[in-house]
Amino acid sequence: MESVIPSAAKRPESLPPLLAREGHGTTDSSCRISLGLKEMDAEIVLQAIVNGLMVGGVYALIAVGLTLIFGVMNVVNFAHGEFVMLGMVMTYLLHLFFGMDPGVSILLVIPVMLGVGALIQKGLISRVIGQPDEAQILLTLGLSVLLTNIALLFMGPDYRSVKTAYKLSVWAVGPILFSVPRLLAFVLAMAFSGTLWLFLTKTDLGKGLRAVAEKPEVAVLMGINPQRMHMLAFGIGISLAAGAGSVLTPFFYTFPSVGGLFVLIAFVVVVLGGMGNIPGAIIGALAIGVTESLTSQFVALDLAMLGVFIIFVLVLVFKPSGILGKGKVY
Repeated sequence: MESVIPSAAKRPESLPPLLAREGHGTTDSSCRISLGLKEMDAEIVLQAIVNGLMVGGVYALIAVGLTLIFGVMNVVNFAHGEFVMLGMVMTYLLHLFFGMDPGVSILLVIPVMLGVGALIQKGLISRVIGQPDEAQILLTLGLSVLLTNIALLFMGPDYRSVKTAYKLSVWAVGPILFSVPRLLAFVLAMAFSGTLWLFLTKTDLGKGLRAVAEKPEVAVLMGINPQRMHMLAFGIGISLAAGAGSVLTPFFYTFPSVGGLFVLIAFVVVVLGGMGNIPGAIIGALAIGVTESLTSQFVALDLAMLGVFIIFVLVLVFKPSGILGKGKVY
């Protein structure tokens, strides 16, 4: 059976609920029944946390791209979700025509989207850097609408899915079930997020990006070209978003408006972690994934975002700078 079509909240489906262990509920002892139920409740909570962490890892890959763009360029990219969608579309097409697994296609999607992002930054985004915020918002929103409608024109409104051999596979560790597609997505997302951190901290290009993010005037005096750094930052940011789209395809449907579902979560994560703060974005994404999973498990699937927005409002009220503070690209 394929993945569940996203509901009104458009969230990925949950893993199958755990079944009671053999013997629980079959004894006449009320004490043993009570202990069994408490143990099962603990297992359900732990399962929900594991599910949330796996999805949160993918959210992190989306969010670190968005926060990198903001941290280096001071541009809020409202089209970020559409680049997730483009990554999903590219992965679907590579699977459809060449039978390529999403774990392999991500190695093509990321470099291609890196180049596309650099061209978009040079041709469009560079024109609104330093302009009023309204110009940036209108341009990126217009780009979002354009990309969605191009995908709608060529793909139609239908939901598409990538059917891998491991689509419904699970890996059991004791009573906890790990969905193999979600686990692979988490591992790949964390690997690319870690690679970004190493790039920013260990390479000259990465240090140049950080310099432009922190003190652009001083960076110019040191011989760093801010325009090139902006192209690189935007290219990396949207390529990571597209990479997240690739790892989502085995357990999430692909359709033209899917990007709108993820850009909202990405903005919540970025604000929660601190605008421009990459470690904060990763921590915030994992927290959002767990909160969403617990809410869908114990409240209602359609209200999965309720807990997320409650946390979002509390952070805005009590710590508007985010968990780790604002503006540190490292």
